[in-house]
Amino acid sequence: MSEENMSVSFEDESNVMSSDSFLPAAQENYHLELETQTLRDILLNAAVCSKEVLDDAIDEHLRTSRPFYDVVLDYGFIKENELNELIAQGLGTEVVELSALTLDPEVLAMVDGETAHMLGVVPVSFDGTTLYVAARNPFNYQIADELRFIVKHDVVVLVAPVNQIDDALEKHYQVSLESAQAMLTTVGFDETEDVKDLEQVANDAPIVRFVDAIMYQAIKDKASDIHFEPFENEFKIRYRVDGALYELAPPPKNLAIPVISRVKIISELNIAERRKPQDGRIQLKIAGKPIDLRVSTLPTQFGESVVLRVLDRSVVNLDLDVLGIADANLEKIRELISMPNGIFVITGPTGSGKTTTLYSALKEINKVEIKILTAEDPVEYDLEGIVQLPINDAVGMTFARALRAFLRQDPDVIMLGEIRDLESGEMAIQAALTGHLVFSTLHTNDAAGAVTRFVDMGVEPFLIASAVIGVLAQRLIRRVCPKCKTPFVPEDRDLEMLGLKREDIGDNKFYYGKGCPHCNNSGYKGRKALTELLLMSPQISELVLQNAPTVVIREKARELGMSTMREDGIKAILNGETTMEEVLRYT
Repeated sequence: MSEENMSVSFEDESNVMSSDSFLPAAQENYHLELETQTLRDILLNAAVCSKEVLDDAIDEHLRTSRPFYDVVLDYGFIKENELNELIAQGLGTEVVELSALTLDPEVLAMVDGETAHMLGVVPVSFDGTTLYVAARNPFNYQIADELRFIVKHDVVVLVAPVNQIDDALEKHYQVSLESAQAMLTTVGFDETEDVKDLEQVANDAPIVRFVDAIMYQAIKDKASDIHFEPFENEFKIRYRVDGALYELAPPPKNLAIPVISRVKIISELNIAERRKPQDGRIQLKIAGKPIDLRVSTLPTQFGESVVLRVLDRSVVNLDLDVLGIADANLEKIRELISMPNGIFVITGPTGSGKTTTLYSALKEINKVEIKILTAEDPVEYDLEGIVQLPINDAVGMTFARALRAFLRQDPDVIMLGEIRDLESGEMAIQAALTGHLVFSTLHTNDAAGAVTRFVDMGVEPFLIASAVIGVLAQRLIRRVCPKCKTPFVPEDRDLEMLGLKREDIGDNKFYYGKGCPHCNNSGYKGRKALTELLLMSPQISELVLQNAPTVVIREKARELGMSTMREDGIKAILNGETTMEEVLRYT
């Protein structure tokens, strides 16, 4: 690879990477499996560890959804530089140390920022006929095919330390929403244009680049949702990070229709239909990571409102140990999910992490000897070894009908995304009473409220007392940023709001986040779960049979040792994990 006499031969249009070129999920899963298997074979041939250790590492990779490369390094039987050398030898390529090179701006310009970030590649050198690039996932042969089409030259993929690739991407390819937005000034659009003209405008390079930049920025900032919202005089774009919404600089109001149409095109929705809600899905890959976006459109007074739910498997670690659940409750949850039968219910409002907790529980008990079936609306994450069924009310596939079919499939564990009505509630209880372990969710404010919610649906109290084994209520609160957390002394009225006295806090400090670049000046980084766990003890069962109100059941549960979410939140404050404002807001 010579770094001399590097020339550039490309057209600007070829640098625009459309989301249409993102790999489908099935192909992406294939590449992930291929990468794992290839790396396993390379390590086996090199005899750096035993087959049993590698199989154990693969199990860890499947259990946590973490990249197999990272898991191998964590096991410690090989260093990163040695691993990279083995990968390069196995793939017939070379290792390059990006940190030791001065990268030529002209070579870097051969691949635009969006493409570099999406594929996870950094151009290293160009010899006039061949472009050499370092890739985060050198096992994916389609990277070379994508780049060959874009740069109109041969492409050779090199191996480099992943952190050096990430650093180079941040340094040389800062995806700027401002620059993408500046390109929008070249777009002209009249709302009276017909569908063919609209489709052409929506596929123009400035619109494509802007939408891709929005999605990249949101995913980079670990957003859970992206909102496109047309109003009378403006077009707002916001995304939600750690439960809070942040507004981006808005594009021109007249471009709301082309931008939203672009989102609808890549999610395979009908751009001509603006009067009815539509649901779709975008599957893409950013820096080697598979990411799903669930798309929902809603006709409003001033145009279509579109929300994208981001499902990034690398952000959501499906592991009970990382959810921030208090140790005492976590131990009891593990006992509940190991029981042979009964209903375990998780309750809380939308966005409280119920599905993540359910998935983490399923992943923990997922073994070869256990058959697990799930019915979900929609299926949010693919779980290896678990049969998952998407609910579709339009064709009559309801939760109750799915559960009825499940009982003929010889399952050990069943997960219902939600118990919505009497029919699904009675079916879930029937499944539990016939020897199945059932997981599901309800929308109630606290754990005790779930019991009375069953009664409100019309389920007989004796069935509830017999089938329900436990109810977990939870909320997600933001963690105070570790980089800018600052101690302070709370005032008496602050303590009073929390139900505390000065002597209750002892030497513990209260913290708040001042705001810094690490947390986007919000003072918060990441989230944790606050929980309360109600166990169906004989005393609670007796109250259920007596149709006792929620408040009575709650007080009895507290007498028996249940900690409320407020009490769990106070512990998190005293441990320096969160702020007083977060606990007061959510409990």
